[in-house]
Formats: sequence, C-alpha cells, structure tokens
Amino acid sequence: MGDNAAVDDYQGLVEVADQGPEGLYEYFSERGWGDGLPLVAPTHERVEESLSHADGDPDEPVAILSPRDGVATRRAVAVNAVLAGCRPEYLPVVLTAVRALGHQQVNLRGVNATTHPVAPLSIVHGEVVDALGFNAGLGAFGPGTRANATVGRAVRLVLLHVAGARPGPGDASTQGQPSKYTYCVAENSAESPWEPYHRSVGVEAPSAVTVHCGENPHNFHDMESDRIERILDKAASAMATFGVNNACISGGEWFIGLCPEHAAVADGDGWGRADVAAYLFEHARRPASEFRAQFDRLAWADWMRTADDEALLPMTQEPGNIRVFVTGGPGKHSCVIPSWGMTRSVTLPVAG
Repeated sequence: MGDNAAVDDYQGLVEVADQGPEGLYEYFSERGWGDGLPLVAPTHERVEESLSHADGDPDEPVAILSPRDGVATRRAVAVNAVLAGCRPEYLPVVLTAVRALGHQQVNLRGVNATTHPVAPLSIVHGEVVDALGFNAGLGAFGPGTRANATVGRAVRLVLLHVAGARPGPGDASTQGQPSKYTYCVAENSAESPWEPYHRSVGVEAPSAVTVHCGENPHNFHDMESDRIERILDKAASAMATFGVNNACISGGEWFIGLCPEHAAVADGDGWGRADVAAYLFEHARRPASEFRAQFDRLAWADWMRTADDEALLPMTQEPGNIRVFVTGGPGKHSCVIPSWGMTRSVTLPVAG
C-alpha cells in the first residue's frame, strides 16, 4: 500500500491517498467515521509495526462487540490504535481492554444502548504503567500523557468503528460525556499502601487492565483530616445521591479512586481496601422512603425491597461492589466513579 492509508470501511479495506492529516480528516468526517478529532493515517507500515507487538494471528477475533456484533481482530484493533496516535508498544494494553469489553458481564450492548452517559474506563495496573509511561500521578485523569490519552481514545475508536457505537444508531446516550472521547487512567502502585488492585481480585500477572463502565469521576476532597473516617464521610456524601443509576439499581459497582495521601491516612489507621469499602457501604445511605419517593421502579436486592421506610439503605447491595484503587498525585482530592448499574467490571492480564 506504500504511503496510502488502509481504512476499514466495514466491508473490507479501501485505500486513501495520504494527502497529509487534513485529507484523512476530511475523508473520515465525510463518512461519519472517527471521533471528530484529527487522526493518524493507518498506513500498512504503521499497522504492521503495531501488530509486531501482539501475539497470534492478526485476523483472529479477540472479541465480538455489540451492538453491531462487530468482530474485533488484532488487525482491526491495531488500525484503530494507529488512528488514535498510540505507540506500537501500546497495542497489548488496547487489546486487553477490548477483550474485557467482550465479556458477557460487561453487558456492552446495554452500555451502548442506554440513554445514560456511560463510558468504559480502562484502569492500567502493574509493570506496564512505568514501562510504557502511563500517568498514575498528578493529573492522572487529565490531558498531557500520550499513553493515557491514546489508549483510551483507541478503545473508543474501536467502539465507534467495530462495535458500531456511534451517537444515534448505536449509542443512545442523551447527552454523552467527555470521557466518551478517551477514558484511561493508571493505578499508582508506587504510592499505594496496598497490593496492586489486579492482584486483590485474583489476577496474578505482572500487568493488567480493568474495564469499568461508569460515569465521569465525582470529586471529593479533604485537606485537613488525619482520620480516615472523616475523609470517607465526604466520599459517602458524594455517593448518596439519587442522580446516579446506582440509586435504583442495587447491583451496581462503585470505583473509589483514592489519592495517595488519603490512602496513606487509611493505612496509618490500619485500614485496608475491604475496610474502606465496608465503611462506605455503611455510611453512604439514605432512608428507604426517600428512594421510594424518587423512583417508581427499583432494581433492588430482595432484602432492600422489604426494608421498612425508616431503614437507611446503602447505595449498593453489598460491600464487595465497592472497589478501591489508588491514583493521582498530591493535593488531597479523590473521586468516586458510579457504575451504569447493569454492568460488572472485568480485570484481565495484559496480553497481545
């Protein structure tokens, strides 16, 4: 293909004369492809270089992605990784996130079909964080780091081009959310007092990726406290809202992204992840009568359905649905990330 860009037109490959970034940008825009931002031409050479970092048959399916039931092969993922601006060595991380999206418990069809502004968050763990230059520190959810930005964007481009999750026919989100452009963060294991998150959920591998389908991060801060209870009371207040799907769907997960300073306070008080989750389960609560006043339909566990109106009910049906990891830098701001509700996170070892 020489200097031409190989583009998947959903039926095969077409060749686009490489006229520079403007030509490719216009070509994609005219066809409703891409994410609205400039793209890197996926030339044969660039795609092959990306694929050199993956194992196995480039045309073997790694996931079937709803709603289009698109077949995500290594090659298709590599094309989208190049489009997103990924370095070739990022491909195994993108492939791992795509594999996770294909797992039944993620419920990708529901994630894309809902009017809720849900987006898959990719959390990168382990040795690959430092090896590939992911930002796990200051500004971890923000701009400025190629690995975070382009890996998250590559996952979204796969959803757009392979899964068919384009606004309208394949993505029904009423307003969308900024994390539908790119949503990738790294765990700050170096400053975490606990074992890496992926090992805490039984994934014994040097590196891993967790995919959690939820909202944008909801910030909470505490600049003063030297007791973890007082810090977590702020988190509980951010969780105990009727504006999230977790309020009416009790099986939903919460991801709690603690900054290193807040995690250090927890560890100093002798608390582990399970203690943080248990505290939030007990303190992020509202009276059952208030839930019932706000919702006519409640997808609740049986024990919650039969609770008295005066009972204080949690924002999820069990403490194990509250998942804790460490990310970010100094400044004493942390976040809670509500789930869409009818989805479960998946953690997989990084593999090409």
